[in-house]
Amino acid sequence: MLCDLHVLESGDMMLLDVPAADVDAVAARLEQFHFSEDVRIAPLTALRAIWIHGPSAPRMISSVANLAPREGAPYTEKFDAWLQYQNARVELGGVPSVIARIDQLGVPGFVIYADAQHEDEVSAALAAAGALHATPASLDATRLEAAYPIFGIDMTTDTIPLEAGIEDRAISLTKGCYVGQEVIIRVLHRGHGRIARRLVRLQVEGDTPLPGAKAFSGDREVGFMTSAAKSPRLGTLALGYLHRDFVEAGTAVDVQVGDIRARAHVNPPSTS
Repeated sequence: MLCDLHVLESGDMMLLDVPAADVDAVAARLEQFHFSEDVRIAPLTALRAIWIHGPSAPRMISSVANLAPREGAPYTEKFDAWLQYQNARVELGGVPSVIARIDQLGVPGFVIYADAQHEDEVSAALAAAGALHATPASLDATRLEAAYPIFGIDMTTDTIPLEAGIEDRAISLTKGCYVGQEVIIRVLHRGHGRIARRLVRLQVEGDTPLPGAKAFSGDREVGFMTSAAKSPRLGTLALGYLHRDFVEAGTAVDVQVGDIRARAHVNPPSTS
């Protein structure tokens, strides 16, 4: 993997939401495969992304956004009916913006892209509609509740997407050739989907393990943690890679937490 990014098709442009640290590398990589297409690849450094998550997000967005006409007619579809990655150009709090539906935390989610100089205005409009500012700690706990991996933390250039469990949202099995396809097909077709390790969510009995903390089954080292947080609702949660023999729900392992080993169980989030 080179990075994990969101891609929005928006008519006259494709907007790529890339982690800030990876912008230059991704742009250079895309330029390598840019031959004759009539397209320009450029960073939009003036844009800021403002995210809103939660069951009330569609209502709050509806109360502050004015959708621009599409093909000469008002675009009136309700935000709670939007599909993943559906997007439109809007005025939000009087500020021209692009809004997209992207669920990341197990609840409805939207991202608003607006000029940096209007970031505070957009945030203020959402706050006036009832949105609350989330702390980094609360966001981290929520994403672990949803078992949502982050590139650079839970996934790196050494990770195969199948190991991170993101194939449903990140890989097309019906399109033509793409860079890295050989690895994916070899695992799925020749290896029958068997991989050496897989990212899982664990419920930890005790304090929060540090990134890199090792996991054991008896004296055997079977994996390592990538991130962890205290959830007010579920207690200590961690994401980590375990050997494929230990990834079934309910499987118990021991995780190194400081000078002791804490009991942990594979605890995938509910899909209901």
